[in-house]
Amino acid sequence: MTTVVIADDQDLVRSGLEMVLAARGIDVVGVAADGREAVEQVRRLRPDVVLMDIRMPVLDGIAATEQITDSGLATRVLVLTTYDLDSYVYRALRAGAAGFLLKATPPDRLVQGIETVAAGEALLAPTLTRRLIEEHVSGPGPLDGTPAVLDALTEREREVFGLIARGLSNDDIARELVVSEATVKTHVNRLIAKLGNRTRVQLVVLAYETGVARPGALAPPPSTT
Repeated sequence: MTTVVIADDQDLVRSGLEMVLAARGIDVVGVAADGREAVEQVRRLRPDVVLMDIRMPVLDGIAATEQITDSGLATRVLVLTTYDLDSYVYRALRAGAAGFLLKATPPDRLVQGIETVAAGEALLAPTLTRRLIEEHVSGPGPLDGTPAVLDALTEREREVFGLIARGLSNDDIARELVVSEATVKTHVNRLIAKLGNRTRVQLVVLAYETGVARPGALAPPPSTT
């Protein structure tokens, strides 16, 4: 059973989420009313996922997300926000959040999102995620050659990097490149290690910042060679 900690400064939101998730087979092992308490609960309870509000007292959700991801714990952070273009969410993604959903998300979709990030995937598919990144990342102009940060990548890893930036899942990438999903996972893990990024979402952010992906444009398709 997937375990979850709920972090939100509103009692009604916490209790409502707890009821919704418990009714759908999610084990809510703890709740927190601020970011500091969320970090403490995660360190103590080691849940699969923490549902993280952004605007909280004592320590906000962004700082809490960074502390959790920097700790090296396996807990994944799924941000819940009221506004689909909240600039704070982009900062949370950079801090290491696995993705985000709106608080208005239907219960079944929320559960699906929790299971997705608990399984190690990033919640990149919703259009809101792409809009958020495109809105808040000012990509550089056309680049001559390869950005220095990407020099360590093999040609295949660069292809996978571009497909991740388009929001493709491991299964989608495997079909695109005609390789096994296990092979894709290996490439993704190597990308994360080589580029110093903790999560798949941070890879997407890096793709925009380096110009591999640009607002309004898809990354180039992989070569057929």
